[in-house]
Amino acid sequence: MENKVPIVSVVSSFSGLTMPVIGMGTASYPPVDAGTLKSAIVEAIRAGYRHFDTAFIYGSEQPLGAAIAEALSIGLIKSRNELFITSKLWCTYAEPDLVIPAIKMSLENLQLEYLDLYLIHWPLKFSKEVSRLPVPKEEVSVIDIKSVWSAMEECQLLGLTKAIGVSNFSSRKLEEILSFAKIPPAVNQVEMNPLWQQKELNEYCKAKGIHVSAHSPLGSKGTLWGDNRIFDCHALKEIAEAKGKTIAQRWQICLRWVYEQGASVIAKSFNKKRMEENLEIFDWSLSVEELEKIRGLPQCKFNSIGTFIEPSAELEAQL
Repeated sequence: MENKVPIVSVVSSFSGLTMPVIGMGTASYPPVDAGTLKSAIVEAIRAGYRHFDTAFIYGSEQPLGAAIAEALSIGLIKSRNELFITSKLWCTYAEPDLVIPAIKMSLENLQLEYLDLYLIHWPLKFSKEVSRLPVPKEEVSVIDIKSVWSAMEECQLLGLTKAIGVSNFSSRKLEEILSFAKIPPAVNQVEMNPLWQQKELNEYCKAKGIHVSAHSPLGSKGTLWGDNRIFDCHALKEIAEAKGKTIAQRWQICLRWVYEQGASVIAKSFNKKRMEENLEIFDWSLSVEELEKIRGLPQCKFNSIGTFIEPSAELEAQL
């Protein structure tokens, strides 16, 4: 089918790199089996998705790679170049001598020769493999960002990825990278939705030429760290009704809101109908009044880092 998803330019030493503004997220909680995930990704490609977001820790790289191979074999896409694939460096590999082996491991899982975008997953280092959540604070430290970023730059220079960036980074950590980076971060993927709007961070990234990609646009309902506040938000229900959306479709308001902030969005659904509806946000817009109503919503962070780690006061002060 014709792909009608808008694209955004990604700042990179590789000229002309563009990214679809809606990507399909492949993280799932609780996890789904590999076959279910592979089938969902094939259906997403059939529906028109061309941007897929994965990570080593998600366990979704291999199913995504298998889905890409199947899509190529049955003619849904003509070449891998039609897709934009993002993966991430996990915290246990956040050391300079482990970065290139880590991206090569992800590429092997994906059966690909290169990524379009490789992100540092968190500004953290774990001393060993995670065996339980939250991760004990004695196993967590802030990464040596200068040496790790240098290794990320090497990944791009070697052609293992077309662009590099970060995920879950604050303005402070971005400022640190920019003070020494030879290749600046192209993307910062962060939690962003109407109830956690990231206004200051979004403005900072725009000023520095860093594109913001929004994960958890619906607040991670159904996970350990999310809740139903977005789905129960009366203002979003009112806007959905005014747009002729059903109450069940009010998550489209969230996706459209993210898009209107100049960010791209990672939307996760394995339901075929909902995947298709996620793409139906480009032929309408939010009014000035509706944007103001959303702007005034009380803010609350959904994806608390405390769900994943037991940070010390010293560590929290550095993030």
